[in-house]
Amino acid sequence: MAPDPDNTGVRSSDYDFSWTSFYSEFADKLLTFRHDRSALLAAIYRLPEERVRYLTDSLADGSSGRMRDICPFTTMGTFNRRLTDDNRRKVAIQLADLLGMGETDGRRLDFGGIPVLDNRASWLFPREDQRDDDHIDALWRVFADAIEYADGRDETNRASLINSFNDAVDRKYVRGKLPIGLFWIRPYTFVPLDWYSQYFISERMELDVSEWSDGETYLDLCDELQRMFNGESPVHSFPELSARAWDEPEDEAEDEADTAPEDTEDGAPDGDESPPDSERSYSVDDIIAEGCFLDRARLETILDRLRVKKNLILQGPPGTGKTWLAKKLAFALIGNRSPTRVRPLQFHPNLSYEDFVRGWRPDGDGRLELMDGPFLHAVEDAANEPTRDHVVVIEEINRGNPAQIFGEMLTLLESDKRSQNEALALSYPRHRNERVHIPDNLYVVGTMNIADRSLALVDLALRRRFAFVDLEPTFGDAWHRWVSERNGLDAEFLDDIGRRLTTLNLKISGDELLGPQFRLGHSVVTPSADTTITNPVQWFKQIVDTEIGPLLDEYWFDDPDRVRSAKEDLLKGLDG
Repeated sequence: MAPDPDNTGVRSSDYDFSWTSFYSEFADKLLTFRHDRSALLAAIYRLPEERVRYLTDSLADGSSGRMRDICPFTTMGTFNRRLTDDNRRKVAIQLADLLGMGETDGRRLDFGGIPVLDNRASWLFPREDQRDDDHIDALWRVFADAIEYADGRDETNRASLINSFNDAVDRKYVRGKLPIGLFWIRPYTFVPLDWYSQYFISERMELDVSEWSDGETYLDLCDELQRMFNGESPVHSFPELSARAWDEPEDEAEDEADTAPEDTEDGAPDGDESPPDSERSYSVDDIIAEGCFLDRARLETILDRLRVKKNLILQGPPGTGKTWLAKKLAFALIGNRSPTRVRPLQFHPNLSYEDFVRGWRPDGDGRLELMDGPFLHAVEDAANEPTRDHVVVIEEINRGNPAQIFGEMLTLLESDKRSQNEALALSYPRHRNERVHIPDNLYVVGTMNIADRSLALVDLALRRRFAFVDLEPTFGDAWHRWVSERNGLDAEFLDDIGRRLTTLNLKISGDELLGPQFRLGHSVVTPSADTTITNPVQWFKQIVDTEIGPLLDEYWFDDPDRVRSAKEDLLKGLDG
């Protein structure tokens, strides 16, 4: 059983955590149905029809009908969906009675701060005609192991939970919901890691929660947070953390939650919880304010192309801010700086389809396991949140072999193939009937260094699926104002530096063996924001000696006199 709220060390009297004992007792009772799921389903289907209509399944024979198997977390999802508190309370009490849990009528259930599932995505498994045979069994294993670990924490129980967690977490429709389900069943042991709690932990407790990937890192995170529940912490238990996290968003967030459809019955696993954007909104204005040297019209045009095409590549010479802008565009597209909806990746020559999409990888026991790569994780994240945009940012997209790395995903990237009707089988399917499509709310932004001769040529199939945007070295008014205001450099000095680099870039562009793609970008002479340059001449000489000069040595490796002359021209007449 979960500890009584009065004995948990919770120091805040602002919240009612009486729900925690009900949830833990419900989980204990639910566990008794692990090997008798037909009886469990029979009890669930005795609930009012309007409460269980969303459990209609697509059966293996191609027909549709009532769900024939269910996991414990989806069962608890019957009263942990976006319903009114009154309806949630009715379903919880009715189902507890139907399962023979005991005295429940007198329970006062306050649902404040309990994370819920979206009505469109309250299953933790695919439909019957698409799921692995052991998918639901895997969820029951992690459910049972979590209860045993919470009630008797020893290394054996911890190892069992890690194994069952790892077996379940990367299955379809599980990852984002599993920590929430564990929190339901043992609220004082497991952190939910829904969107609100992740934001609260990262902002208020200054702990990075973005890197949990398996059972061990998840349990380590739970342990680390519990160690932080001391006098200095803003919260002192996971229930209080969740309550504070859900309580703190601005009124705008609360209004959206209050006006969300309360009893939508489409519970098919096509999405996930969709909380409103946080107060950290982000737009084109922010890109400009943070040092972009493109004008507003140009940025709006680029964003429009991304919205329409779904896939965009920023290409240009080194130092033109491709990676910087790619991430800023991603934030502007989704409307805030969410670390969970912008996934940065980088291609390299050894990256393969098996690394990026799915392949057989060794597990901790020396066996091979079919594992999803980061792109399929992004696909699942986007599918789990159909009302919110997600972006994959791929740096150096032509440093690998894009056509080989994407595989059949290259076809699915097309903007007019973003639907279930266009779904394809993967090279490594989990079962015979598995089909995958890229959701309409997943975008891809890549960067491409067109000056590196070692990089692969871009496949024409990739070019057809991406919009390409050229970035140029920019030493105009926007660059001039930014560096002058942020770094204290004299306007006349900046004009001079801009002219010198523009002259050098003209020489590089006119070289038959180089060309415009080898020009020097403005980043090389754009100091970090708010860094005061006390000796501008010395600063520029150091850049020429340590950055520009070595690059010219590579460009004109067979003509050292030309390199020397170019460096002298850059520094000629500078005092200091």
